[in-house]
Amino acid sequence: MTSETHSPPRPLRPLRPLTARGRDEPHRVASPLELFFDLCFVVAIAQAGLQLAHALAEGHTGEGVLNYAMLFFSIWWAWMNFSWFASAYDNDDVLYRVVTLVQIAGVLVLAAGISRAFDQHDYVVVWIGYLIMRLAMATQWLRAAKDTAGPERTMALRYAGGVLLCMVGWTGLVVLPEPARVWVFLVMVIAELCVPRYAEKDFPTPWHPHHISERYGLFTIIVLGETIAAATVAVKSGVDEYDALGELLPIAAGGLLIVFAAWWIYFVVPIHGHLRSNKQAFLWGYGHYLIFASAATIGAGLEVAVTQAVGKAHISTLAASTAVTLPTALYLLSVWALHARHYKVGIAQQLVLPVAALLVICCTFLGRWAVLAAGLVSALTVAVGVTLTARATAGGSGGSGAGVEAAVE
Repeated sequence: MTSETHSPPRPLRPLRPLTARGRDEPHRVASPLELFFDLCFVVAIAQAGLQLAHALAEGHTGEGVLNYAMLFFSIWWAWMNFSWFASAYDNDDVLYRVVTLVQIAGVLVLAAGISRAFDQHDYVVVWIGYLIMRLAMATQWLRAAKDTAGPERTMALRYAGGVLLCMVGWTGLVVLPEPARVWVFLVMVIAELCVPRYAEKDFPTPWHPHHISERYGLFTIIVLGETIAAATVAVKSGVDEYDALGELLPIAAGGLLIVFAAWWIYFVVPIHGHLRSNKQAFLWGYGHYLIFASAATIGAGLEVAVTQAVGKAHISTLAASTAVTLPTALYLLSVWALHARHYKVGIAQQLVLPVAALLVICCTFLGRWAVLAAGLVSALTVAVGVTLTARATAGGSGGSGAGVEAAVE
């Protein structure tokens, strides 16, 4: 193994041709600009999670979840589009950096409008932020089209046109009456998801499997970190304002175990080897909406549980517990479907995460101990997975060593 972990730095230039990077480029890692991009996007996720927690605590579950799903999609989709584009075409020149910073500005504008979207159903500021991000993304694709030819140029133009046409469709959120907005959202989600399939039907973008899996992994870490931050602030406020350490300690301990287990379960297997084609990559990339959204929702749920424990929420203990256990179970199932099942060996290993998700749901009915119980189940899930894999490895069963060693939850 070589000690080098990064590609040799390239001197910064005002302009470079925006052409495809090699899919087999060695030592491809996330750039500092991409890390900065992720951190700024999580600001919007944090705002959405905060508003979701307030809505759930007030008993506005249906409305809160719907608003959260709509806003989270806009954040996630803009992040995902940039990430896959960067994996294929990042040339790190001045113009590329500036356009990327414009996208960051767009998500900050979107974040500023999230509270109005939740409280007043006013999506104007959110729409403006999304417009900024999407215009910047279309600009990147037009640059790629200018510097390429043939089917690749056609692909880039399809992307640019699809992005702009979808942005026109999203205008319905601000000009149509409120009852029609849900249908606008559903139609536009389908339209957005179809753009990559149509654009790449004749020429696939040369994204880098190891790089793209690292990008998703880093974003998962940041989302889980935001979850811990949100829960910590909620627990601190509860202790400082209500002196409720006894009521909040089980929630804090359970929440910490859930997040630790969530990190372990996601990163126990290297997924880049599974991303061999666009068909696999599209399903994997799209499916991360559930992983990212559920991971962020765990933080909102922990805030709700804390608020309810100190008597400041207008919901029952059962409802507050559900706000934690339901996204936790969804996270476990999503990671199993997208990651773990490809590396599991035997029925016992395959059942670990689905059974754990079911047990977490059952914890919902344990009253004030529900979150702690869900955390213990999550930790036990990791322990059982490690034990099963160790036994399989020691016994020499399960085919290739790499497959057995990877199959750990």
